[in-house]
Amino acid sequence: MSTEPDPSLLAVAVRIAEALERLSPPPLKAPDFSQALLHHYRPDTGAFDAAPDWRLPLDLLVGVDEQKRRYVQNLRRFAGGLPANHALLWGSRGAGKSSLVKAGFMEIAGKEAPGLRLVEIDRDAIDHLPALFARLRGRPERFVVFCDDLSFEEGASAAKSLKSALEGGVAGPPENVQFVATSNRRHLMPRGHDESKGLLAAAEEAEETISASDRFGLWIGFPPMDQPAYLAAVSAYCRRFGLQAPDVERRALQWAQARGGRSGRVAFQFVRDLAGELGKPLPV
Repeated sequence: MSTEPDPSLLAVAVRIAEALERLSPPPLKAPDFSQALLHHYRPDTGAFDAAPDWRLPLDLLVGVDEQKRRYVQNLRRFAGGLPANHALLWGSRGAGKSSLVKAGFMEIAGKEAPGLRLVEIDRDAIDHLPALFARLRGRPERFVVFCDDLSFEEGASAAKSLKSALEGGVAGPPENVQFVATSNRRHLMPRGHDESKGLLAAAEEAEETISASDRFGLWIGFPPMDQPAYLAAVSAYCRRFGLQAPDVERRALQWAQARGGRSGRVAFQFVRDLAGELGKPLPV
C-alpha cells in the first residue's frame, strides 16, 4: 500500500490552511507611546490613538484644593515608582473630576516624569481592561489608565473584569499601571436593577459591584458646590483672564439658576460666555 499522501487531499489541506491564515487577525503591533502623552485605547483593533495635550492647567481648578492635593500626591508617588493606590474620584457632576485627572497628569508628566503616559479606555470597554493591562505590563513607561464616568449599568460582568484587572490574577497587577476612574456614584452602582432577575440575583450583583469599588485604595469625594465657592470660582476665572463687567456676581447666579445647579463647570461656562460677550479669547 502506498504511503504517499493523496495530492488532491494535500491541495485541499493547503487551501484550508491559507483560508484560516487570511481569516485570523493580524498580530498586534507594539504600541508607540513616544509621540504623545495622552492616548485613547480602541479594543476592537488594539490601537492606541494619540490625543492632543490637555490644555486646562491645574491651577485653574478652583474650589477643590484638598482634592487636588490628595490626587497629585498619590500620582506623584506612582510616577516616582513608590507605592500608590488606584484612585476613584466620585461626586457631583461638573465638579472637575475628569479635569483634575488630566490636568494633574499633565502637571506631573510635563515637569517631573517624562516617562509617564495616560491611556483612556471607554467605560463600555471595561471588559477589555485585563487584556489592556497585559499589553502594558513590562513596558518601560508608567501608565495611568483612565476611565471617565464609570458605572456598571449592565450588571456584574464589567465589575468582575475590573476586579480581575486590579487583582492581576497569579501574576498580580502590573507594577507600572495605575487605574483611575471618575463616577457620579461612590459605589459605581447602576441606577436600577432588573427586577426580573429576582431579589437574590440583584443583591448578588450589588455585592459584586460594591466589592469592585473596594479595589480602589484612594477615594476622593467632590461634594456639591455651595454659592460662596461658586462665586469664588467665577471671580478667580475673571481675574485670570482679565474679564471685567458690571454686576458679574448677579449674572453668574442667574446663569447657575438657569442651568439648574452650581459647579466648577457651570462657573467656567459662564466665564466663557462672558469672554465671548466682551470679545476676548480664552487660552483654554
